[in-house]
Amino acid sequence: MKEYRIEHDSIGEKEVPADAYYGVQTLRAYENFKISGKKVHPEFVKAIAEVKKAAAITNGEAGVIEKNVAEAMAKACDEILAGKLKSAFIVDAIQGGAGTSLNMNANEVVANRAIELLGGEKGDYSIVHPNDHANCGQSTNDVFPSAGKIAVIRMIKKAITALTGLRDALVDKAKEFNDVIKMGRTEMQDAVPISFGQSFHAYASAFTRDIRRFNEAIKELSSLNMGGTAIGTGITADKYYIERIVPNLCAVTGLPLTQAEDLVDATQNLDGFVYVSGIIKSCATTLSKVANDLRLMSSGPRVGFAEINLPPKQNGSSIMPGKINPVIPEVVNQIAFNIIGNDTTVTLAAEAGQLELNAFEPIIFYCLFESLETLTNGLNAFKKDCIEGITVNVDNCEYEVEKSIGIVTALCPYIGYTKASQLAKKALKEKKNIREVLIEENIVEKAQIDKMLDPYKMI
Repeated sequence: MKEYRIEHDSIGEKEVPADAYYGVQTLRAYENFKISGKKVHPEFVKAIAEVKKAAAITNGEAGVIEKNVAEAMAKACDEILAGKLKSAFIVDAIQGGAGTSLNMNANEVVANRAIELLGGEKGDYSIVHPNDHANCGQSTNDVFPSAGKIAVIRMIKKAITALTGLRDALVDKAKEFNDVIKMGRTEMQDAVPISFGQSFHAYASAFTRDIRRFNEAIKELSSLNMGGTAIGTGITADKYYIERIVPNLCAVTGLPLTQAEDLVDATQNLDGFVYVSGIIKSCATTLSKVANDLRLMSSGPRVGFAEINLPPKQNGSSIMPGKINPVIPEVVNQIAFNIIGNDTTVTLAAEAGQLELNAFEPIIFYCLFESLETLTNGLNAFKKDCIEGITVNVDNCEYEVEKSIGIVTALCPYIGYTKASQLAKKALKEKKNIREVLIEENIVEKAQIDKMLDPYKMI
């Protein structure tokens, strides 16, 4: 028979498994919010444990909590950070109550483990209380967003590493294909020549901007409302705690965090998350555009553009033998679609706050975590399983440039736009290339034709 202990909250009493580190409030949340089927992200659990550790240390320094209790709670947090108590965090990632479910899950786990460390039994909150001790000087309304920001910062750092790797791989490809010419296209019509080196370098430049934006996002997220408690006024928090909680949190996390200048503003307004989500979306949009280009350039292999070859990763059809699909760019596209949708959710959730608090931070963090995790994984896959293995069909590209009508643009400085346009129409109508029409028209000497139509001078 499973053993239980009886715990009480403002709703009433409830049986809690005797060996559980969580308590009655966590259990109610577990029962109420069976929504996503996903537990809170591990980075979020780590971050909230760091917040609780910093709070225990600060309250101990302030003399608000007995030294031995503060030390026991800090040690319990260290065990959470080491992964020893991860099974005790059972609440769903999507939850009502502005994140109170996760905050109380953390409070109860910290309190119950601290009780054990002090020689008591789980549930004996006369020794360490989830609210009076683990939540001392805090509120869900400053703990939850602060922990969430710390988690997002760490995930952005991983995304930056992946972005940098992809950018560098594109630079390498730009160098490798620097002398290979292809036809450029605008509005899906022949334009003028461009080198693959220029094309791939342009992709790398776009991702360099994304790296810069992601670093700006980290700065945005580094401002916390810790010390503001319920609505930013700092009610119930000791003055020493308010002044020292963020510096101590910096020491615990190793991150250069700051306390918001206006804690009331930082508690109720979530525009910073909209800004950060927009940066993630911007990166995903560029990533998807590059994937689109690669799918077009690799289309074929016989009756498409056939300019490049993507690494073959798996069979492309259950019915067509030998077919290979661009599966990595396709999954990158889908990641981008999901991130764009998540950005819309973040925007709506930030807008939906009322008065002194926004209750919808759980869905904001759920979306940000999903976006960053899938983006990072997608960037790594794109680099390793696609970009690094791309090859170019040089002969086909040279042939396409030579037969293109678009190269007539290079003649404009010599013969003028009107005459060049006439030549283009004739070449298109008679199914000839520009060089052939120039020779027939005898407008310029052959040596001059070679000079004017040199594709390397066009780029």
